[in-house]
Amino acid sequence: MFYVRMFFQYVAQYMKTRLEYRADLFVEIFSDLLFQAVNLIFILVVFDHTEFLNGWSRDEIIFIYGFFLVPFALFSSFFNIWDFNERYIVKGELDRILTRPIHSLFQVILERMELESLFGAITGLAVMFYAGGRLNLEFNWYDPILFIVLVLGGVLVYAGIFVMIACISFWADARTSIMPMMYNIGNYGRYPVDIYNKAIRFVLTWILPFAFVGVYPAAYFLGREEWFGYSFFTPVIGLIFFSLSVVIWNEGVKRYRGAGN
Repeated sequence: MFYVRMFFQYVAQYMKTRLEYRADLFVEIFSDLLFQAVNLIFILVVFDHTEFLNGWSRDEIIFIYGFFLVPFALFSSFFNIWDFNERYIVKGELDRILTRPIHSLFQVILERMELESLFGAITGLAVMFYAGGRLNLEFNWYDPILFIVLVLGGVLVYAGIFVMIACISFWADARTSIMPMMYNIGNYGRYPVDIYNKAIRFVLTWILPFAFVGVYPAAYFLGREEWFGYSFFTPVIGLIFFSLSVVIWNEGVKRYRGAGN
């Protein structure tokens, strides 16, 4: 309960700060929506030249993209740690974090919140409803519950991967380009993995399992029975990767010696 209270206090302070500069907030929201629209237009342009992409129709891929936006929006809102190395290790702000009686990762997550990214989840749901209507998808009463579970699993997959990447800074504090590169690789999870070769498919499933953020969980709602096993494995993969990231983080904090000489 202590952590829950701290979470809502951070959210309240964040909202007060952001609402002081409403124009900046609206510009950021608009730019995020514009970025998502560009990606959607890219899919539409591709299907202007073909009816199917390795057996996947336009509306199915649009549905997968919409599903992907929901966990990605939640991840972007609460795990915005792309600049962890520069801000907390190089500049030494982790010293301040470690003086407080709260888990250091929890503090970093709350300090880097960007709640305006949650609008991406609304966009994702709208895209899913649009594509689902065109596909005449039928849903069961338990599907909303399963949807929440699969979305949370996707969030944990993303969070686990990027927290582990951030942990590299505990062992090597030199600035690297790994984080931006990984964001680009994560975009491959928006599309069906069977359009890639076997090596890339293996990487996106078991090494950097971004496929469990978009295509695998979405395959359940699309009725792709051959991939149901991967769909239901999504929360397991999420828990494994996030738990591993927390273990590595804790070990990294033990190695941290401060920003001084």
